[in-house]
Formats: sequence, C-alpha cells, structure tokens
Amino acid sequence: MELRRLRYYVAVVEEGSLSRAAKRLHISQPPLSTQIKALEEAVGATLLERGNRGVTPTAAGAVFYEEVRVVLARLDQARGRARQVHRGDVGMLSVGFVSIADYSILPPALKRFRARYPRAEVQLHELTTDAQIRELRAARLDLAIGLAPVNESDIGFIRLRREALVLAAPAEHDGVGDVEEGDGTAVDLRSLAGASFIVPPRDIGPGLYDLVVSRCRAAGFAPRITQSARQMQTVVGLVSAGMGVALVPSSVRNLQRPGVFYRPLRGRPAQIELGILHPRGKTGPLADNFIETLRAMADAV
Repeated sequence: MELRRLRYYVAVVEEGSLSRAAKRLHISQPPLSTQIKALEEAVGATLLERGNRGVTPTAAGAVFYEEVRVVLARLDQARGRARQVHRGDVGMLSVGFVSIADYSILPPALKRFRARYPRAEVQLHELTTDAQIRELRAARLDLAIGLAPVNESDIGFIRLRREALVLAAPAEHDGVGDVEEGDGTAVDLRSLAGASFIVPPRDIGPGLYDLVVSRCRAAGFAPRITQSARQMQTVVGLVSAGMGVALVPSSVRNLQRPGVFYRPLRGRPAQIELGILHPRGKTGPLADNFIETLRAMADAV
C-alpha cells in the first residue's frame, strides 16, 4: 500500500471534495480519483461516498481515516526523530574525563553543549587516562578527555590545550618561603630538592609523572616521591594535610583547599597536554557535535 495514496485519502476526507483536495495536493483531479479508487481496491472496501455536494467517508472509510491519521503522524514523528539523530541533536553520550578537565574546559563546554542540544544527554565518568582507553575499547565510553601521550593505534587523540605546571605546596613549606594567598612570585624548582613529592602513579598518568621527574632532574635533583594519588583532588588534599608538595596543571588552582598555595615555576614552563580520546573511525554525529563544542571552548579559554 503506497504511502502517497494514504496521504491523498486523508486530504480528500479533510477537504470533503476531490477538487479541493487536488488543489491542496497540487495535482489534477483525474489522477487523484484514480489513486483513491486504487486505494479502495487495495483495502478491499468502499471508503468514500461520492455525491453532487462532494465526498464523505463511509463507515469503513471513517475508521480507516482515523487509523491512517495515526500512522501518518507516527511516520512523520519517526522521520523527524531520524533527522535529529542524523544531525546529532538527540541521543545519549557517555564521556570520560580526568579531574583536570573538571577545573578548566569541561564545565563551560557542557553548558554550551546543553544550551545548543537540550535534547541530548551527556553521562560523565571521572576516570584516569589509562582507564578511559580500556572503556573506549569496551564501547562503554563514546569519548573521553585525557592527558597525552596516547600512543594507541585504535584510539585517536585531538589536542585541546596545553597547561603549564605550577607548584602546589603547604603554606609553611620551607621551599616556598613566606607566602600569602594570591602571591604570584615564581619558585625556583631547585629549592624543592629536599621536598617530599606527591604524584600520580606512572601507570595511570605517564605524561604527568615523566614531566615532573624530567623537570626535577633538569633542576639538578631526583624528586623524592613519598606518596602517590590517582586523582588530582586527592593530590591537593594530601598537600593540604602537609604531606608534601606537588606539581600540578595550572587549572588545578581553581581547586581551593585550606592551607594550599599555588605558585608558578621559574624558567621555561613545563606543559602538560589535555585532549580528546576517541575510537578511530567510530564517532557519530552526536559525538562529533560534542567534539566541536570542546574544541571551540578550548580556543575560547
């Protein structure tokens, strides 16, 4: 049964006239009459009573009309829904992120994305970069925001931004000197040669771990790592407790804890790279829209 004939029939019933329906449908009346007769033959029932004053549906035709209206409405709804999914306007996106992203690019990107795509849902999962790679491979994540380096043949990496490392230290730490909150005086890394360092384990954050170690060695000492922590908020919490110092991405300064002061490092800045992880060749329209939003926000931050 042709969809076109169903639409023709609805127009005829609603107009109550073949001529008015033909005008509404932008066709001539004889082909319309032919199509309605073919529809009646396909249904196996007389659907219209034809008279001098127009046409009216028979009892069978009235029932058929109500059912067809529902079918056509559902088809239009399905077509609209398919178009929205094709454009990436609706759907559910599962996104992993490292805690650093939560202090910088992620909140404003989510705000912009939800304003533009209010019918799209984003589920967030705080994960280390190594865990993100596992979840992407298992198809439990669509995208992730993690730290370089990512050297995986099946996982792509799109750079979003670079951040300089800054020192997070307890206010009373000898290497920091007398500081006040908001003091921007740079710290010489060599003054921290005897400090206890808190860093993420290398197996979950090789980029940050290697950067911290290499910069300390360039300053003439090997860092004395006395504590490891997987999440950046835990690292800062340990600093707050006076257990050591840490080199953290500059956006972590947005994480305020009592007794923790952030200071820039003297000399050439050490930079960590934040970017989007995605399965190569497997992103869809909704994921592409989120990537576009993240990249736009990275340029704006």
